[in-house]
Order: sequence, then C-alpha cells, then structure tokens
Amino acid sequence: MDHLVRGVDHAAFPTFDPAATVAFYRDTLGFPVVHSICAAGWGPEAHPDFIHFFFDIGGGDRLAFFYYFGLPTPDVTKGDVYARFDDETPDWFVRSRHLALHVDSEENLLEYRRRLDASAWPVEMQIQHETIESIYTHDPNGYMVEITRAMRPVTPQEDLDANLTIDALVDVVSRPGATLDDLLVRKAELIVERAGHWQDAR
Repeated sequence: MDHLVRGVDHAAFPTFDPAATVAFYRDTLGFPVVHSICAAGWGPEAHPDFIHFFFDIGGGDRLAFFYYFGLPTPDVTKGDVYARFDDETPDWFVRSRHLALHVDSEENLLEYRRRLDASAWPVEMQIQHETIESIYTHDPNGYMVEITRAMRPVTPQEDLDANLTIDALVDVVSRPGATLDDLLVRKAELIVERAGHWQDAR
C-alpha cells in the first residue's frame, strides 16, 4: 500500500487562554504565528464565534488552537480542561496525552530548556529513554509538551522489532486480561514463524 501522506498539516486543540497560549508558543518557544481565521456566525445557531490560529512548528507543520468567545472555563483539577480525568486517574495515564516536537541536537534541546526555565512554564522533567532525550512541561492549557532529540539513529532491526511487537499486540489485546507477558510470548512465536522467511530474504 502506497504511503501518500507527507506530514502533519496541523494538529488543533481548544484553548481557554489565548493570550497565555501565544505567550508560550510564540514568545517563549519562538514559533511564529502564520495564519488565523476569524469566524462569526459559523455553523449551527448555538455555535459561538471563534478564532482559529496557527503556529509554525517547523518542517512545514503547524500547531493550531481554537478560542471560542464567551465559553466559560470548566473547573477541572487533573490534566487539561478537555480530557476531564477524575481525581482517581493515575498521573502517568494523564501525562500520556502529549505533543512531542523534535530538534536536531542536544544544543538545540538545551536552548529550549533555557527558554522554558526562564518563563512561567519551566521544564518539569528531562529524561533519556532508549534512543531519545526529552524535556517536558505543560503549556497554559494543561497540555503536556515534549521537546525531544535523537541520541542515535533508529536501526532497521529496531523497525523490524517494532513491527513484530505491534503484530503481537494486535493478536493478544482482544483476549480478556491480556498482559505484557502474553504479548512477549506471542512475539516469540512470531519470530519463530517468520525466521525462515527472513533467512530466505537475505
């Protein structure tokens, strides 16, 4: 099957604080505003007027926000105001919803750390995991934002392993009570099943 998509045109999120959103993305991170749409009387009768505005995040990709005039801010204590997690939801689950942006070098990563630490949104974590190093903070809307850099290239063998892992996940996830151990057992079975094909292809 041909892969025809050429990247992200834009990812869009709502905001209740457009001034702080602009201060974070444009004034702190340095992402220029590249487009905006003012919409009055759009959509169904009850639809509020809104502005849709876009930041350039590099590579021809954009990050966009909607601000709806007159919409009251909900009172939410955990996560962002849109996820509506209850207080019993584990923090690690809440933080799994995030936007990750990549830079080319450690120097660039540390420059963004400097900008964030000098702002109202300092870095909350800096972590090296597997092939990447990342910094994390929350934007003014409560969205977790990650900026990451590759510590080394991903190898073809790791791509193969990733596909094996996902095939195993798809096979076991429908089972009631499926565990990581079930996934690993199925992955081992797939390796045995496919080993002959890999050998023939060499």
